[in-house]
Amino acid sequence: MAATGLLAVTAPTATASAPASGPAHSGVATKRLCAAPTRPGQMACLALARTDLPQQASLAPDINPSGYGPTDLAAAYNLPTSAGSGATVAIVDAQDDPNAESDLAAYRSQYGLPACTTANGCFRKVDQRGGTSYPTADSGWAGEISLDVDMVSAVCPNCHILLVESDDASMDNLGAAVNTAVSMGAKYVSNSYGGSEDSTDPSSDSSYFNHPGVAITVSSGDSGYGVEYPAASQYVTAVGGTSLNRASTSRGWSEKVWGSTSGGNGAGSGCSAYDPKPSWQKDTGCGKRTVADVSAVADPATGVAVYQTYGGSGWNVYGGTSASSPIIAAVYALAGTPAAGTTPASYPYAHTASLYDVTSGANGSCSPSYLCTAGSGYDGPTGLGTPNGTAAFTNGGSGGGNTVTVTNPGNQSTSQGSAVSLQIHATDSASGQTLTYGASGLPAGLAINASTGLITGTPSSAGNSTVTVTATDTTGAGGSTTFGWTVTGTGGGCTGTQLLGNPGFETGSASPWTATAGVVDNSSSQAAHGGSWKAWLNGYGSSHTDSLAQTVTVPAGCKATLSFWLHIDTAETGSTVYDKLTVSANGTALKTYSNVDAAAGYQLRTFDLSSYAGQSVTVKFNGVEDSSLQTSFVVDDTSLTTS
Repeated sequence: MAATGLLAVTAPTATASAPASGPAHSGVATKRLCAAPTRPGQMACLALARTDLPQQASLAPDINPSGYGPTDLAAAYNLPTSAGSGATVAIVDAQDDPNAESDLAAYRSQYGLPACTTANGCFRKVDQRGGTSYPTADSGWAGEISLDVDMVSAVCPNCHILLVESDDASMDNLGAAVNTAVSMGAKYVSNSYGGSEDSTDPSSDSSYFNHPGVAITVSSGDSGYGVEYPAASQYVTAVGGTSLNRASTSRGWSEKVWGSTSGGNGAGSGCSAYDPKPSWQKDTGCGKRTVADVSAVADPATGVAVYQTYGGSGWNVYGGTSASSPIIAAVYALAGTPAAGTTPASYPYAHTASLYDVTSGANGSCSPSYLCTAGSGYDGPTGLGTPNGTAAFTNGGSGGGNTVTVTNPGNQSTSQGSAVSLQIHATDSASGQTLTYGASGLPAGLAINASTGLITGTPSSAGNSTVTVTATDTTGAGGSTTFGWTVTGTGGGCTGTQLLGNPGFETGSASPWTATAGVVDNSSSQAAHGGSWKAWLNGYGSSHTDSLAQTVTVPAGCKATLSFWLHIDTAETGSTVYDKLTVSANGTALKTYSNVDAAAGYQLRTFDLSSYAGQSVTVKFNGVEDSSLQTSFVVDDTSLTTS
């Protein structure tokens, strides 16, 4: 008989002393799995492992590990057990866990959950570029990965899991992994890491976390009162932490803030120093972004069961807000696909009655006190509360479904140094709604008025930008539109220019590209990304090499960006690389894709070629196919732009 529930973990009556490897949390001994960041832009995972409990390598099927499991979390948060079928929850972590899939299998088998493997399409592990060049294995991050995939499994056993491993723990690489997760179709992305705030955070917001229609959750931190990034991002759901215990109440459970008034450990919270306040946050004691939004169990003393063998010895009890972030990401998945153009972080603010309000406990001392002390309604450590079912994680006020439509103004062209005044227009399906506007990717020197949608300013540098404008109403419903903006002129800088000729192959011939026969193609069996023509390399199902190349000169002093849309279609199966496409600049490989990277539809790929400024550079696509089973590498809408 498979185990169906777990015994709650209770703190010892006497406080356990902390081992040298980590601090004591809520009266139990723990260790931090990842070392604290040592410099700006560096992140650390936020998983805490109990060291006062013996790890168990294996258990009989009807023996429960210590720590909460699937049925406990479902009962505590009133969650359905059958929702989420086919939804993909992405886990973003640094470094590699070589045992991720086998450990996940052991966890799910122990609790009688359906198998989630690469073979059945439920589990997939990729590197930060979506391929299989996994980073160096790391035992600390492996523990984080085990915690994350186990919590998604516990809360949404019917969900698919996409594990994206970044090259290292820098914000830039972790952010690139977030973008890859979204590009691969994940509508729910969990991030269980954090680091100190710095002035570059708003830039990271727009580069990595502004994904309308995608629920992105981030752990608030494990050091008590104080703000970490990316929990402070205006685009994410910042997830705080609680201590969760069984209780003789109608709910059957009770919660309080994880932490204490003395601070130093517990869920993170506070007022951001850099990130602007999103329109749906209405607390008055912080003029910028307030952390957190919602919360879930995180206290190691009331922690969750996790199975880890790379750097671990099997079953253990873990905690930290690293547990609460994937729990909330999975709750979003149970609630259903977010509405296009909306920011799911706003949803709980329209459904506060569908959350358990946490009203006791603190994670430090502060002023105003609600930033670190629980009370009725919103507070910093637990946000609006913890899930009571899934209603708080759906779009619209009171189950509404407002539709916000933003009118596309068309591509814009402006001279550097010239004044700009562009009015953005949007409509709401509900009457009486007030819209709040935002924009990402605007040329330097331009800004949008949040109340009126008017874009004004004077562009300070030449270049090409992709601008996304959003409009959100008071229920959290929103819409967006995207358009291009070219700023011309040198102004002492670099003229924004598209260097490639025939970038979408719409002339029907290769020139000025050089290509092997048949590469430039307009047949219907492989669709173009735009227009009718594209470059189709390989796809023969026999030994074959195709190439596509063009040489251009990058002006001195310019930033240069290569981008293209790539669709990989294959008849190969499994994780073995058979067929390859290498993208290179002057013979130096930028990236090699393979049949393993196949995905539905086109994916945007981008590379920085600024190092070639002042030089001629040959951009080449070289596809090599083996003797059996086709893999098609289809390239379209290329660009090599300067700015």
